[in-house]
Amino acid sequence: MAEQSFKYVILGGGVAAGYAAREFGKQGVKPGELAIISKEAVAPYERPALSKAYLFPEGTARLPGFHTCVGSGGERLLPEWYTEKGVSLILSTEIVKADLASKTLTSASGETFKYQILIIATGATVLKLTDFGVQGADSKNILYLREIDDADKLVEAIKAKKGGKALVVGGGYIGLELSAALKINNYDVSMVYPEPWCMPRLFTADIASFYEGYYENKGISIIKGTVAVGFESNDNGEVKEVKLKDGRVLEADIVIVGVGARPLTGLFKGQVEEEKGGIKTDAFFKTSVPDVYAVGDVATFPMKIYNDVRRVEHVDHARKSAEQAVKAIFAGGLGESIDEYEYLPFFYSRAFDLSWQFYGDNVGDSVIFGDNNPTSATHKFGSYWIKDGKVVGVFLESGTPEENKAIAKVAKVQPPASSLEQLAKEGLTFASRI
Repeated sequence: MAEQSFKYVILGGGVAAGYAAREFGKQGVKPGELAIISKEAVAPYERPALSKAYLFPEGTARLPGFHTCVGSGGERLLPEWYTEKGVSLILSTEIVKADLASKTLTSASGETFKYQILIIATGATVLKLTDFGVQGADSKNILYLREIDDADKLVEAIKAKKGGKALVVGGGYIGLELSAALKINNYDVSMVYPEPWCMPRLFTADIASFYEGYYENKGISIIKGTVAVGFESNDNGEVKEVKLKDGRVLEADIVIVGVGARPLTGLFKGQVEEEKGGIKTDAFFKTSVPDVYAVGDVATFPMKIYNDVRRVEHVDHARKSAEQAVKAIFAGGLGESIDEYEYLPFFYSRAFDLSWQFYGDNVGDSVIFGDNNPTSATHKFGSYWIKDGKVVGVFLESGTPEENKAIAKVAKVQPPASSLEQLAKEGLTFASRI
């Protein structure tokens, strides 16, 4: 097969790839210089849409509506944009071998691609129950959500089993957002997760109690402290029952699993330095191999604000790290320098009529403020985290744009705080004064 050669190759077609492509365009990439190689069949898109509007019964989001870079209020890069810019979109192409020494990528069909500079934007893949050998986990209608193909399968299953019973395995982002989407589709929804409360990596017990209460008031059954250990299927091979570790058996027409993800770094094992489960980079997303950059979910990078290194799985970092890497590539080519990556951790979610944002670090002591009663009409509340006498993290539910900006500033500035009690009393007033 003919070998293709490019100056720049982005490996991966997710959010980071789209934002990197836009930055290449801004920096003046020449036609024919850049290729994006993706195993997906569509141009890069805003992945968060899949767990939200894509699944809603009315006003559903569909491509081309959420191609990157609309998620940050930017221009939508339709497939035609790449053609106009002379960017090669090489889709439905899975790379199975990466030889960083010879700067060569090989696809499953035997095609080879040469590059001068590589950006690794391979993202993450979902953990599947079949990976853990769970009995019956290969039954039909046990579904996952990461890519648009997964979302399409989920939409089909939702329509086919209309008004049926759904079990969501996992109490994190995917679990909470998909439980809400299924309820909006008039499903009888149950959630099961082993932790003592939902979103344990971010939420405190006080924060979680609001969301669990709110979901239960919507008719969603929450089962904590146990896991799914087996699935029974009907004659068509479709799931019909779920066995839990605590002995309970639940009926289910659809099971959606959201139990985490792992970064896709396997192609580069032994070729590049790794740390904390990702590919180690500097503040410009350069790896230990010359001319190789890593961005988004796969990158373990210096978190300057906390003087440590971290790997962040979130769309905000995917966008910003991609832009930083491309700026660094062009600055290096001109013998210029750019500022180091200064990232303030940011997470958010939307479900039902709820919308929360979190900035900073959820370490140290925490205190809740506002009204976190799940039956409240306003449901505006938040939490501060204090470490070493400073506020290092802030969470806010149902904030206005101005209030969300204020809490972001608090997390960045890390102002001193006299006491948890004072913060609880002041609430958002404290943030507005910073």
